[in-house]
Amino acid sequence: MSEPKELLAEPLKLRCGATLPNRLAKAALSEQLGDRRNRPTAELTELYRTWSRGGAGTLITGNVMVDPTALGEPRNVAVPREPDATEFKPWARSADGTETRLWVQLNHPGRQSPRFLSRQPVAPSAVPFGDRGIRSVFATPRALTVDEIETIIDRFGVAARTVVDAGFAGVQIHGAHGYLVSQFLSPLTNQRTDGWGGDALRRRRFLLEVVARVRAEVGDSVPIAVKLNSADFQRGGFSEEESLEVVRELGEAGIDLLEVSGGTYEKAAMMGSGKASKTSTASREAYFLDYAAKARQVTDVALMVTGGFTSPEGMADALRSGALDVIGLGRPLVVDPGLPGRLLDGEDVRARRTAPKTGIRLADSLLEIQWHTQQMHRVAAGKPVDPRLGAVRTLVRAGVADPLNAFRRVRG
Repeated sequence: MSEPKELLAEPLKLRCGATLPNRLAKAALSEQLGDRRNRPTAELTELYRTWSRGGAGTLITGNVMVDPTALGEPRNVAVPREPDATEFKPWARSADGTETRLWVQLNHPGRQSPRFLSRQPVAPSAVPFGDRGIRSVFATPRALTVDEIETIIDRFGVAARTVVDAGFAGVQIHGAHGYLVSQFLSPLTNQRTDGWGGDALRRRRFLLEVVARVRAEVGDSVPIAVKLNSADFQRGGFSEEESLEVVRELGEAGIDLLEVSGGTYEKAAMMGSGKASKTSTASREAYFLDYAAKARQVTDVALMVTGGFTSPEGMADALRSGALDVIGLGRPLVVDPGLPGRLLDGEDVRARRTAPKTGIRLADSLLEIQWHTQQMHRVAAGKPVDPRLGAVRTLVRAGVADPLNAFRRVRG
């Protein structure tokens, strides 16, 4: 039986012909390191320079918004209306001198744009959040017109071409976690009855047309990935059965890598809560491994699973199972940017990801976001990770009574 380090170090050739140097990838994390005009900064370049020297074969950036007027956070990077690839070149060159492939995650927040950034965000349908606390943060969206839908599809293509021209090696379309693509897929948030909703086939049309437009812009040799929910874990929402049909069609559409995740802001399975992280998957570390095994039956696209991996043997077992091809690591690389290299060297190290807990559910969610963001900013500034909470615990406890204010302070 192969040792974990041998399995993790094995290259992976994708459908388009590109090769990933090994089976470890940094999953997208929201860095909040754009400048006030939502352009990449020197801090972003430094952060990714550090990660690229950490040993992961692939680094996927945090969400880069395709529309500068539709932001999920105040310091998101966004592709401007008049795109300029030169603004992105220093970031794209941050992996120079290594074998690491640097990909950009492209996103549109849809209704998940907070009130202090957008008084009336857009979405497939004018459906507000059901949770009162979350509704205080996010306004009820306005339903997109058909012309606006087509414009956003164009924006995904333009954004993809811009970052590839800048030197990035691939792109990922964010179709999970309740953002716009995910909103189109879910019958809870897509209640349209026109060509963009009304049944499962029309709900997935938006994603498939985004993929087609991106492929037309970047060509056949550039890897295209999609991040997709296994389900959104809400009654009447995007189901596992429907998700598997989307997986099959994405394979037919010619994507090169599918990253499996799950949940939304209301049901955050991607944060390790919900049924995806319990029972059988808990003993095998990965939150979405069961789903990946089912996806493997309907597509030959390379599969990446992110969430819950802690040990080299657990990662190796997942690869041996054949259910996936790439191990995604997110928050562990914030805590320990050099973790992939040590795994590839055969060290028996465990991935650490979680900030200390307050015991208050909302507080813990905000604390996770803020603590890991603070650590990324320290790495971007050339400082070591600081395990202390400092004023963050006080901030989050105070914010429990005022979620909107807490979200502003945590995200801003």
